[in-house]
Amino acid sequence: MIDLGVSKLALIAVVALVVVGPDRLPKVARMAGNLFGRAQRYMADVKSEVNRQMEIEEFKQLREESAAVLKEVEGSIHSAAQEASANLSDQADIFENNFSKPFLDEKEVLRKSKRQGRNSWGVRRAARPVWFKRSAGIRTRVQSGAARMKRFHHSSNSN
Repeated sequence: MIDLGVSKLALIAVVALVVVGPDRLPKVARMAGNLFGRAQRYMADVKSEVNRQMEIEEFKQLREESAAVLKEVEGSIHSAAQEASANLSDQADIFENNFSKPFLDEKEVLRKSKRQGRNSWGVRRAARPVWFKRSAGIRTRVQSGAARMKRFHHSSNSN
């Protein structure tokens, strides 16, 4: 900017006093101060606008760089996932080939089905209605041996 020392300011003041006159000098000085303040504010606004535009450009560039890095990371994750799924499918093939299910005999199938069929003790017992079990004195609930002993001793002590 303009380099104004004390001697130059004094020279400007003397010239202004001679040219403008002592009666109008305060008004002119006030007007010059206002104009100088406006010029400073205008320059500060221009500087802040330029700085803001530079920050916006830097932010856009940073956003573009981060988007590129994000795409790279997504690509690497996608390729790693594809590798892992390929490895898992290979291992699943190996597992299926090494461990095949054994075949069952007809006798074994018939024997297993007989245990769970209509003639099974559990099926026959559960097929009875609850009202019949109560009238015949068949237990409808499972009770532990300790609970049965407690019930038995309790009833014999009270008599």
